[in-house]
Amino acid sequence: MLNKLKILIRILLQASALILFVSTTLLAKDDLATELKKSLISPCCWSGTVYDLDHNPEMEQQISKFIAQGKTKGEILEFYVGLYGERILAVPVATGFNVMAWVAPIGVGILSIGFLVLYLKTTTKKDETIHLESDDIPFDDEIEKELKALDK
Repeated sequence: MLNKLKILIRILLQASALILFVSTTLLAKDDLATELKKSLISPCCWSGTVYDLDHNPEMEQQISKFIAQGKTKGEILEFYVGLYGERILAVPVATGFNVMAWVAPIGVGILSIGFLVLYLKTTTKKDETIHLESDDIPFDDEIEKELKALDK
């Protein structure tokens, strides 16, 4: 009886390991397909990724076939770049002139912050008014007399 129980436990463990392996393999393939669909622009209208738009089921099927053949993400992306050029990639490759797509937003942000700081410094200067004491004003007594005369 004890041997049968050990055999049953061993079979259940092996079956669960097999189920876990198959499910993670299938999920990894789905994740790769989703990742590829998010990495490629849909060539039918060039306005969104294959994942976002449902205009290109042929391309989705072709991606699934490539994954089933065991091709890597790099190989599949190279195939589409060879077919359509670099504009098929949703994220530009950071080489050559494409580096500007990564550097320009950072540079514009830094410049904008610099201009904002300079603007705030120039507009928030303190009032530099001159406060004169009554002893410093010439003819102060005469002005007071004229003001009193006007009040009457």
